[in-house]
Amino acid sequence: MEYCVRSISAALFSLSMAAFAQQSKPAATIVQPGAPGQPSKALSLADLRKPSQTPAEADVSFMQGMIHHHAQAVEMVDLLRTRGQSKQLQAFGERIAISQADEIMYMKQWLEDRGQPTSMAPTGVAHTGMDHMADMKGMDMKGMDLDRMSGMPPMPGMLTPEQMAALAKAKGAEFDHLFLTGMIQHHTGALTMVDDLFDVPGAAQDPVLFDFTTDITNTQSAEIKIMQGMLEGKK
Repeated sequence: MEYCVRSISAALFSLSMAAFAQQSKPAATIVQPGAPGQPSKALSLADLRKPSQTPAEADVSFMQGMIHHHAQAVEMVDLLRTRGQSKQLQAFGERIAISQADEIMYMKQWLEDRGQPTSMAPTGVAHTGMDHMADMKGMDMKGMDLDRMSGMPPMPGMLTPEQMAALAKAKGAEFDHLFLTGMIQHHTGALTMVDDLFDVPGAAQDPVLFDFTTDITNTQSAEIKIMQGMLEGKK
């Protein structure tokens, strides 16, 4: 009987020590490479779960600019709903609008989590806190010229006011052609913005932002090919 008690006590002691050893293990770390000339940084799993409090300036500008960029794509689809001819193109446009509106909300949240404004200051004007994307999902964007309204600089690939005016006047097959060529231009500009971000030393180090920009590249590259196929089919 005494032997059994001792055996049980020994077993319990072993389990307790194993649990203690498990708890006392240091947290796993991931080494994040530093910018050129800067040391690497060890990140714990806890660090990866919380947003960076000091995002790179290039990352912030990219997210603010891409919100502005996506807004025009949503405006283009809004015109497509009433002026386009192809039902296939209208269905495809709805996919673009839903995807980009969701990404706008995601980018706004990314910026807010890091204490950053969700829109860039208008050119030559101090930031006023105006966020023209606050109610994107419920906003009627028909006829709006976001470049004139916000005073923000145009991003790569964005349609000029003249191109947007031509799109707003067109109907039927002519509209469909202008929409496809314009959205291909627009998507290509977004890919340029991602490439430009990656060219900045120290930018896109945030793993969340890196995954997001990679998704933009994959999605919009695939959509460009689909739209190019639609253009070919209309010849």
